[in-house]
Amino acid sequence: MDAGEPMTEPNALERSAPSRILNRLLSLFTDIRPEETTTALLLTFNIFCLLAAYYMLKAVREGLILSKFPAELTNYIQAAQAFLLIFVAKVFSRMASRVPRNILIARVTLFFISNLVIFYIIHIAGLAGKGMGIVFFAWVGIFNVTIIAQFWAFANDIYRLEAGKRLFPLIAFGATFGGFFGSQLTDWLKSSRSVYEMMLVAAAILVFCIALTFVIHRREIRAGTREAAASAGPAPEKGEGEKPVEPGGAFRIIWNNRYLLAIAVFILLLNFINANGEYILRKVVQKAAAAAGGGSSATFITNVYAQFNTIMNLWAMFVQLFIVSRVFKWFGVRVAMFFLPVIALGGYAAISLGASFGLVKWIKALENGTDYSIMNTSRHALFLITTRREKYKAKAAIDTFFHRAGDAFAALLVFLGTVPLAFRVETFALINVVAVVVWIAVGAVIFRLHKKRSVTESAEA
Repeated sequence: MDAGEPMTEPNALERSAPSRILNRLLSLFTDIRPEETTTALLLTFNIFCLLAAYYMLKAVREGLILSKFPAELTNYIQAAQAFLLIFVAKVFSRMASRVPRNILIARVTLFFISNLVIFYIIHIAGLAGKGMGIVFFAWVGIFNVTIIAQFWAFANDIYRLEAGKRLFPLIAFGATFGGFFGSQLTDWLKSSRSVYEMMLVAAAILVFCIALTFVIHRREIRAGTREAAASAGPAPEKGEGEKPVEPGGAFRIIWNNRYLLAIAVFILLLNFINANGEYILRKVVQKAAAAAGGGSSATFITNVYAQFNTIMNLWAMFVQLFIVSRVFKWFGVRVAMFFLPVIALGGYAAISLGASFGLVKWIKALENGTDYSIMNTSRHALFLITTRREKYKAKAAIDTFFHRAGDAFAALLVFLGTVPLAFRVETFALINVVAVVVWIAVGAVIFRLHKKRSVTESAEA
């Protein structure tokens, strides 16, 4: 704290003995200050719950779609999602300009909760036919990118560059652990609950997430008011967190900003490579299900993905706890974002030489686990140096439309590679190798622009 800066009294939780012990424990994983502990842990628990709900729905999604339709269809549905998300991004941008952040998040989450209840009602009414798998697969894709994008916009709005670099690795651990817990919960419930009843469990978790958001929002507003009141000067005005975001179209903001445009292309390539890899995995899983024979293929595939997600999330949690914060501290965000491309380059090169079920499963688990840990933290931390409008509007568009645009290009590849060209799985892996090289080149552009912006941010702080 600078000399002459007013002291703000920590609350009882932050100055208690258990809190000090907890702070020392958390310091093993990242650099966290006592006054930051409560909010950081609330955010961590919030993203934990969001990802737990998503991973339940993700396993259900795979079971419903792959038991009835070929793996190629999933890529085509993801391509359609990209066009739907243009509308979603525009609606989200307009809402962000009209209501405060807590109301924005609550309304969006309640919309998705109502959808899950509707899916369940359709099921018990006997109206859930074969097409339900298609509808639900499309819905989960939109739900996932939207709900996670708004959480990270919220987190970016709370922290500035210095604090975010220290605390995002801890908060992102909630995401990786939530994914692991959601996979385990699905595995535990599979014998006693139907896939539609699991939707209601996920809906209940999302209700709790809304409550957490309001607690965090009010806590940060009160903290800002106390700091303003402690300083000499006029009475504190309404804080930024209580105000809607400044108007402006999300896509226009991206097109007019080289840094944001580079991130958009980076995310597009990330998801092109990932979606192509998911197609490779689905092909080998379907082949394994056919070879296993007997029983319900939906149950078999759901179980395979629940187990796969468990392995993937164990790796992700290890990386998040013991590697990410140290990489951020020693090398910074700019270097951290290259870890996944390097792993993907080696992994897909290996698959291109021979794609057995075991090889694809373990390489994809390693790739996804790295994506959901160090890459997930890095790409969200790239927005710490942006404005509020860029965080809520441009980031939402990048994390939704550009995310799914990568899936759309992957769907085009799947169509060309299966219908006229008849590619083998190894060929799809080789195409990913080429895409990763381009991905690394775009990352180099972000590296340069981020460095330039960081200097400006430090000068203004």
